[in-house]
Amino acid sequence: MMAGELPDFAHVAELPARGPGADMIGRTTAMLAAVAPYFAVETTPAGWRFADAPGRVMRLAQQWLVEDLDCIEEALVGFTGLVKQQVVGPWTLAAAIELRTGERAVRDFGACLDLAGAVAEAAVVQVEQLRRRVPGATPVIQFDEPALPTVLAGGVTTASGIATYRSVDPQRARELLAVGIDAVHAAGGLAVIHCCAANPPIDVMSIADMLSFDLTLPFDADQVGELLDQGTAMLFGVVDTAPREVPSVHFVGEAAARRVQNTLDRWGFEVSEVGERISLTPTCGLAHASPAWTRTAYAALDDAGRVLREERRGDDARPA
Repeated sequence: MMAGELPDFAHVAELPARGPGADMIGRTTAMLAAVAPYFAVETTPAGWRFADAPGRVMRLAQQWLVEDLDCIEEALVGFTGLVKQQVVGPWTLAAAIELRTGERAVRDFGACLDLAGAVAEAAVVQVEQLRRRVPGATPVIQFDEPALPTVLAGGVTTASGIATYRSVDPQRARELLAVGIDAVHAAGGLAVIHCCAANPPIDVMSIADMLSFDLTLPFDADQVGELLDQGTAMLFGVVDTAPREVPSVHFVGEAAARRVQNTLDRWGFEVSEVGERISLTPTCGLAHASPAWTRTAYAALDDAGRVLREERRGDDARPA
């Protein structure tokens, strides 16, 4: 479905309903454990905790990842566009995983620094995997950071639940994100930072080649407009992930295109000026969407691109 509907910008699917290890945290820690076994995790009643060695969950997670990459290799024969793999960024990992003391790793900057280095190594391995399996494609690593605003605001709760860890300085947050981004660049890939929360920290995320966020939630429009003007690519989340009803493809596509067009009008941009730097996506992952809505969402994004292309001037315009 993805290969058929997204001919220019494909991605490796995440299917978390398979169980622990198929979710975003489990999958990324399995990548980390493959390069450094002491980063393995195990499940707890509250989520995830660092383990002494990789166990059954990590083995399952690595098996599922290989299977999903096998599927991509088969589905994208001859593909020459962008192909993206998602990796959870160091700050969201640090906010989600417990140390052996029961406290979150975000409490310990040394642990956060180690996580950043391991994420960078794992990202490089994924770039190499994508390049080997889809030789004509350009590898893209997306660092998922949904917890980044909470980390910066000091909103991650302690083990007791009655307090929060102190906030992280934005400059320090950028430095650790840059470890992974620099590693991806050195390996010949492109880097995205994705944050689907309201008010994503655009200034911190701006070090990536592409920024991905929910266009339907509050965001700093001035910062985004300035970065878009400077040449930063944007992945605008414009299609709902799991609506109560499944409207028509054309209805969803028209609404998405209208939202993007209104946003560009507010900044004073013509689609013909910045369209090549914009990709349209769901507002977040489609893990909880029905197959019917997933197909509708993919098709609607393509439809929205066609609507926006009609706004362009010139015969050499490429798809949005």
